[in-house]
Amino acid sequence: RERLAMSSATSTASLPSGLAVLTTFPDVLFIPEIVSIFGGLVWILVASTTVMVPMAQGWIMFVSVFCFVMSISLLCLYLCGVHGGSRSWVTLDAFCQGTAALFYLSAAVLEAYITYNYSNTLLYTIYKENIAAVVFAFLATLMYVIHKVYSLLRWKSS
Repeated sequence: RERLAMSSATSTASLPSGLAVLTTFPDVLFIPEIVSIFGGLVWILVASTTVMVPMAQGWIMFVSVFCFVMSISLLCLYLCGVHGGSRSWVTLDAFCQGTAALFYLSAAVLEAYITYNYSNTLLYTIYKENIAAVVFAFLATLMYVIHKVYSLLRWKSS
């Protein structure tokens, strides 16, 4: 029993490399099908709607694309084992997940605000697309917050 507890504690203290990224809990959120579905749907839905507030919706698009590229880049680096078990990569992981969580939270709140303010002037189909974008933005925020919490626990134990 102690051996099992020790191995789970040591596995959270360092970043996995290779295919182990696909089997450890917080890192499994990096899998492109999981992390990119919600962000990609936000990206597609915002891009397909009528642009009511160009600066705000531009920020939402930036967040979606930036977080997608950042997550896929980190996933590829972890799969290749570039980090080599360094502690600085654990800090980088926690910082990136925190940044993505804050960015997505701001984008989700902004999209909800735009949708609410322009709900009377939007066509019903465009309104439904905006509501879907809000829901998926908050789901992406949730995914990044969960990963952030576990990244901070890993950072603390390293």
